[in-house]
Amino acid sequence: MLLINQTLIAWQVAMSLIITSPAFEQNSEIPRLYTCDGKDISPPLEWSGVPAGTKSLVLIVDDPDAPDPAAPKMTWVHWVLYNLPPDSTGLPEAVSKEGLPGGTLEGVNNWRRTGYGGPCPPVGRHRYFFKLYGLDTVLPDLKQPDKAEVERAMAGHVIAEGQLIGTYQH
Repeated sequence: MLLINQTLIAWQVAMSLIITSPAFEQNSEIPRLYTCDGKDISPPLEWSGVPAGTKSLVLIVDDPDAPDPAAPKMTWVHWVLYNLPPDSTGLPEAVSKEGLPGGTLEGVNNWRRTGYGGPCPPVGRHRYFFKLYGLDTVLPDLKQPDKAEVERAMAGHVIAEGQLIGTYQH
C-alpha cells in the first residue's frame, strides 16, 4: 500500500504547475492576433505552483493535429524555451528574445528558427498545447536544440508539469 501512496504522491507533484493565459481560456480559441492570420506574436502566459527544488523551467508549444486533425501525421512544434528561471511567473505578450527572463535559452521550432510561431493550421481546428515543465536541474546550453533534444536532456529531471490547451481554425 505504501508503494501505491508514493506513486500517487509523485503523480500529484508532477501535475502541480498551473499555466494560463489572460488571452484565452483552457480549451478555447486562441485569438487571431497570436496566429499567422494576425500579428503572429506570442500570447501572454502566466504560471504558478512551481515546487521547491525546481532549478529551471521548460516551455514547449506544439500541435499534435498536423497537418489534419482528422488524420494527424505529426506533432508540429511552435516554440521551445528552456532554462527559464524557476522564480519567473510568466511571459508578456509578444515577448522577444531580449524580453525573455535572464538565463532563458531558445530551441528551434519546426520552421527551423527560434522564437514563437503561431497557429497556422492548413485544415480543420487544431489543438495547441502550451506545456510547462519544472526540472530539478539547469540544462546545459544545447545550442538551439529541437524539441526532441530538449526532451532527451530533461528526461529524468521533470518534477512538475502543467499544460494549457488552446484551439485555432482559419
